[in-house]
Amino acid sequence: MLALLGFLMVAVFMYLIMSRRLSALVALIVVPVVFALISGFGTEIGDMMLAGIKKIAPTGIMLLFAILYFGVMMDAGLFDPLIKKIVKIVKGDPLKVIVGTAILATLVALDGDGTTTYMITVTAMLPLYRKLGIRPMILAVMPMLALGVMNMTPWGGPTARVMSVLHMDVSEIFVPVIPVMIGGIAWVMIVACILGKQERKRLGIIEIPDEDLQSLAGQEVAATDETAALKRPHLIWFNLLLTAALMVGLITSFLPLPTMFMLAFAIALFINYPKMQDQKERIAAHAANALATVSMVFAAGIFTGILTETKMIDAMASTLVSWIPDSLGSHMPLLVALTSMPFTYFMSNDAYYFGIVPILANAAAAYGIDPAEIGRASILGQPLHVLSPLFAAQYLLIGMVGVDYAETQKFILKWAFGTSIVMIALALLTGVISF
Repeated sequence: MLALLGFLMVAVFMYLIMSRRLSALVALIVVPVVFALISGFGTEIGDMMLAGIKKIAPTGIMLLFAILYFGVMMDAGLFDPLIKKIVKIVKGDPLKVIVGTAILATLVALDGDGTTTYMITVTAMLPLYRKLGIRPMILAVMPMLALGVMNMTPWGGPTARVMSVLHMDVSEIFVPVIPVMIGGIAWVMIVACILGKQERKRLGIIEIPDEDLQSLAGQEVAATDETAALKRPHLIWFNLLLTAALMVGLITSFLPLPTMFMLAFAIALFINYPKMQDQKERIAAHAANALATVSMVFAAGIFTGILTETKMIDAMASTLVSWIPDSLGSHMPLLVALTSMPFTYFMSNDAYYFGIVPILANAAAAYGIDPAEIGRASILGQPLHVLSPLFAAQYLLIGMVGVDYAETQKFILKWAFGTSIVMIALALLTGVISF
């Protein structure tokens, strides 16, 4: 009965959010409470909810300060010199322009936000594409491929959800995947070279006067931020070193990730915007994005807390195990990695990571498979998720570039699928997931 109620709870949750009957935030809180009442756990609901919230609190704190930190870096203009440099280096060579687009999108996507990545990349590169006559479709494709890989960072969303539902930290889920992500980015650069050579053959190399390049670079960098007064060009090296130190700390786990982001954010905010009013304005500017993300994580704590404390998830896992042929049980990490592509395309990240992944992890545990492997495998389909109709940021990208949605899907699908396959193969070769 518990297994049946658990599957029904997940099904109702997925239906409500995918049919837009309820927002994911509301559904994550209301649905498990209703099913806990139906299951006869009325007097224990409060403790179950609190237990789930406590387990994901570190992840929520990390996300909050990561969003604020990268928001301050964007405001201060950390990436502006990079944009200028790329525009000057690529000049009139379509191959260099497209590779430069991929590099820029990869670096900007470090903050894990699709909207920011698309806005900065398109704003910086669109004038060059128009000047050279490069197909605008390629300007839509390269940021999407780059984001599909970089969205796997802990503050990007999917990895944070995995850490929340499996109650694991960065060292268990994300750090082992870093080499795989590097391989994914290498594939994105290969795609950029393939498309770039095609455009170079079609268009040739066009000479653009230096003064025109300077105009393009300066104009577009200014357009990436509405308020030029927020820029801190004199602090570019400090901000770069601080971000590099933060990345090193992430890999080495020198301090817990939430505390590292809290410390880095405090330093960045104080150094870049020492005036109290400026600090308040910067926090307020990014508060909406931070609140939307962090509130979702804490709501997920309620969902997983009830699912776990009622023992529904154990019953569901036992049922799944009984359905899986013994010959396939030991291959679950690979199966999860492969099925994550269609799952994350047709489902929202909330539905997949909060509803499906915990069940898969518990089922895999019955075969002696570390749940961390299932968590890592589940994020390898993200290059397909950024193409999903449920991924709102892509509509902004398509609108800015001026391409057709259906044509974009057809053009990019094979490249995105290739990205996931490359990362899955690397994950198997490096032992990130087992076969």
